[in-house]
Amino acid sequence: MSAPATLPITNPQTTSSAAASQSQPPIATPAFRAFISRFTSSIRSGFSQRRPWYELLDRSSLSRPDSLTDAYSRIRKNFTYFRVNYVTLLTVVLALSLLTHPFSLLVLLSLLGAWAFLYLFRSSDQPLVIAGRTFSDAETLIGLVVLTVVVVFVSSVGSLLISALLIGFAIVCAHGAFRVPEDLFLDDQEPANAGFLSFLGGAQAAASAAAARV
Repeated sequence: MSAPATLPITNPQTTSSAAASQSQPPIATPAFRAFISRFTSSIRSGFSQRRPWYELLDRSSLSRPDSLTDAYSRIRKNFTYFRVNYVTLLTVVLALSLLTHPFSLLVLLSLLGAWAFLYLFRSSDQPLVIAGRTFSDAETLIGLVVLTVVVVFVSSVGSLLISALLIGFAIVCAHGAFRVPEDLFLDDQEPANAGFLSFLGGAQAAASAAAARV
């Protein structure tokens, strides 16, 4: 007499956990939470390294450089010392430019959101489905690249960003060239990847992990 067949048993808890992980929104994924945590900690660390603004605005330390070589040397030294202040200044100029152009700001935020939630922080086992069609990672990447090129190089967003960055760099270079750095203590500087720039390592790691899926 043959033994009765064994019926497969499915654990409801395991099934519900798998379904929950597949339906998890991109904003709740561990990669996105880790990126946000690293970004906020880098911002706090960067502000802790910010130099007092009165040093940046000290009129008694301003003088015209003797030559282009002297101006270049001043810019290098001042950027090393006022790195966080200069990045903050560039961010303010960029933010003001975008706030004065609400449509460009909305388009840029939509583009960043598309990259974050449709590709970078989307779970690899959760396919992208739009209008009943499933898109692969390669198709999603190509679509986002094309969309970025159109937004940056065809619309007014790209020209706005470039203009704002050029204005910000001009302000930074002008201050760095005219600020005499002899009174600055440049020996105890932090590494170049500290502060505001350290979160780029997390962004690069997230992008590399996303590119590995293609």
